[in-house]
Amino acid sequence: MENTDNPKILVFSTEKISDPAIDMAGLLKKHYPATVYTVNVPCSSAIKSKWILHAFDKGFDGVFIAADGTDCSFSDTCSDKTSKIVANTHELMKEKNIDPAKLKMAAICSVCAEAFVKHMKSFHKFLSESKGN
Repeated sequence: MENTDNPKILVFSTEKISDPAIDMAGLLKKHYPATVYTVNVPCSSAIKSKWILHAFDKGFDGVFIAADGTDCSFSDTCSDKTSKIVANTHELMKEKNIDPAKLKMAAICSVCAEAFVKHMKSFHKFLSESKGN
């Protein structure tokens, strides 16, 4: 039986930048919650609000965008575009009575395994505490 008290987090990661950091976290045996699931995309600015909302509809408790930041090879405005997607999605979440704090974004570079793990542990803790309310 599934543990409903253990929050599920969907991570949108980017193939060239944040995926290597996530892989490195595994290789270095850096532990983060087992209920973290990843979907890779070429560029974080290609993520759609409807994908994020769909994740919540399917039972994910949180969505984390591991953005390229300024390292994106597809667009030098990637960070700005991704930030606008997040801001727009936050508004849509409010309309659906979903706490906007359940959608986070941070730039994760290709060697940022420690930062990724820290973000996942912190986000998981926040979601666990908010489920208790």
